[in-house]
Amino acid sequence: MITHIKGKLVEKSPTSVIIEVNGIGYLINISLNTFSAIPDQENLKLYTHLQIKEDSHTLFGFYSRKEREIFRLLISVSGIGASIARTMLSSLSPEQIIQGISIGDSAMIQSVKGIGLKTSQRVIIELKDKVLKIYDLDDKISFQNNNTAKEEALSALEVLGINKKTSEKLVDKIILDNADASVELIIKEALKNL
Repeated sequence: MITHIKGKLVEKSPTSVIIEVNGIGYLINISLNTFSAIPDQENLKLYTHLQIKEDSHTLFGFYSRKEREIFRLLISVSGIGASIARTMLSSLSPEQIIQGISIGDSAMIQSVKGIGLKTSQRVIIELKDKVLKIYDLDDKISFQNNNTAKEEALSALEVLGINKKTSEKLVDKIILDNADASVELIIKEALKNL
């Protein structure tokens, strides 16, 4: 198993990179999260997952071990292949996927193209306990406690004339960074980051 590749970045696109190591160029499939995290410098290290099928050997690359871990958890679910897992990691951040699974947010997972209701429920059922254990989350309590604060903050930001989608992204990021944030703190941070 190839666990990581470190070499010269030859080519970079939103879906793949080519890294040259000792004269050999490796084509590595990446998510949009990894694409946006990759610096435009010559040397690059990506954590990898090698998928071996009858007709192909495909390398998937990740900027962080956490993202690779989530990818491996996702492909362990029946009905989720490597391409859907990569699409999930392109649509949602690893933290959003962890949060969605841990609180059972089927709608968030279903928002990813190619995932229907049954598949999103299967992801939650099969991965919830693993995610809670791996990321040492007590349970969904910390996220639920903050649900009221989140709703109040979103409502206040809407009254202030801020676009709903923009404010949701900002508020979600603030809550992920500080699960116990008060309504006032969420609003202040959101306004700072506009």
